[in-house]
Amino acid sequence: MSEIILYGIPNCDKVRAARKWLEERGVLYRFWDLRKDGLDEALLQRWLQAVGLKTLVNTRSATWRQLDGAARAAILNGDLQGLAAHPTLIKRPLLDVDGQILVGFDPERWAEVLA
Repeated sequence: MSEIILYGIPNCDKVRAARKWLEERGVLYRFWDLRKDGLDEALLQRWLQAVGLKTLVNTRSATWRQLDGAARAAILNGDLQGLAAHPTLIKRPLLDVDGQILVGFDPERWAEVLA
């Protein structure tokens, strides 16, 4: 495998568990902090094509609940700028293994992909 990137935020429990799991298995990866490193529309578009909007966007998050109806509707209609402006709307963790996108921490699935 040439490149593994773990996207998330450092204080997220699921991201911490994913990082620990990767490190315990000696998997080399690069961590991408969604807040600090940000998102661009090209990256979001690639994720949307790979997994779809319903899988990618966390509509149960506190950030989602704080958005007004117009902002929510725009994001659900593919507003990538709105999604990039609120990176905590991305379901976490998101693992990119040589272009294969895995959303959410699923140790069994991750083990299959990383084998």
